[in-house]
Amino acid sequence: MRAREVTLTGVADVPPIAAGDDLASIIAGCLDRQGVGLIDGDVLVVAQKIVSKAEGRFVDLAAVTPSAEARTLAAEVNKDPRVVELILRESVEVVAKRPGVVIVAHRLGYVMANAGIDRSNVTSNPEHERVLLLPENPDNSCAFLRAQLVEKFGARIGVVMSDSFGRPWRLGVTGVALGAAGLPALRDCIGECDLYGRELEVTQIAVGDEIASAAALVMGEADEGVPVVVVRGLSWPRDDAGGGAATLVRPPEEDLFRRGSL
Repeated sequence: MRAREVTLTGVADVPPIAAGDDLASIIAGCLDRQGVGLIDGDVLVVAQKIVSKAEGRFVDLAAVTPSAEARTLAAEVNKDPRVVELILRESVEVVAKRPGVVIVAHRLGYVMANAGIDRSNVTSNPEHERVLLLPENPDNSCAFLRAQLVEKFGARIGVVMSDSFGRPWRLGVTGVALGAAGLPALRDCIGECDLYGRELEVTQIAVGDEIASAAALVMGEADEGVPVVVVRGLSWPRDDAGGGAATLVRPPEEDLFRRGSL
């Protein structure tokens, strides 16, 4: 993945997304109206939240019955037991906890706060308070969206689904790739040489995360309302579509933080 110059263009006037919406058609219409389009080498970054909304990943909290485990954990972390129940359902392991947050290993492999369950920018009312879950399979969601956009624009593009994560030892959140299609999300540089001819032994580059983080500068984190960004100027080998964002997930046996080896 190489570039001399990269531009980031926020896609304007993306309407509120509801369950069952044709996300590809909506995005294509916005691109056409903005006169941006998609060309070979473009990467379309879409916020996880609009993908989850289009896929109907809403849960009405009134329909959730917390288990005894969820009620116990909710009391420890001072969270809604119904939300904690959903966190446990979406996860395979509770990694850490403190008041206000539960760090879990999501069933998709991500280690993240609250299993990615979100209340912000989700329409609700007092009788039917809703939360939003992550997509069932973000890489598949990206592949499906990409196929539709390739058919529409006839361009060789990549698609990245972004979300905001906190990181060990660092304050604040940054954009990361939850899903990817059409480009290598992880570039393995092992065996290549540095400027001085020294062979690289461990270097891998999280290209998907770098793209998602760059797009976050345009998307914002609050009420900016820019859930789609076109990244232009990147290039990668035509035969290297990568293995999706799943390749970015570190295997548990290699995770020194979770193994307590540090």
